[in-house]
Amino acid sequence: MKVNARRQAKQAKLAAQLAEIGFALPGSLTVKAYRCGKQNCRCHGEPPQLHGPYAFWTRKVNNKTVTRMLNDEEVGNYQPMFDNARKIRELVSQLHDLSLELVEPPAANSKPKTATATKATSPKTSRPRTRKAAKPQG
Repeated sequence: MKVNARRQAKQAKLAAQLAEIGFALPGSLTVKAYRCGKQNCRCHGEPPQLHGPYAFWTRKVNNKTVTRMLNDEEVGNYQPMFDNARKIRELVSQLHDLSLELVEPPAANSKPKTATATKATSPKTSRPRTRKAAKPQG
């Protein structure tokens, strides 16, 4: 594996950018406005005046999705940490791409390789399909 000066410099730059990032919250921040179920409510009028907006922080905890409603103060306090998490994901993605160049250098004029199956497989079992032999009549 050969690391040239350009790739080494790019990796060092990414590492320095990662080192500058502070605290980061996992998950995502979503802001939504809703219509309720009451037909006479302002949210069903013309023009509709939806309820909200409401902010939700969604993340995974022990393989379960956890959602927490945030108030305006929390959104203001947490927003920089959500931004930091987004920056981290972007930088790590760039680092992955750079690392992939080391083991799979892009060819100048070739199309990306696609996996081709050598045998047909059953979608339920992922095993090679076999035909049942016809029973002899007689």
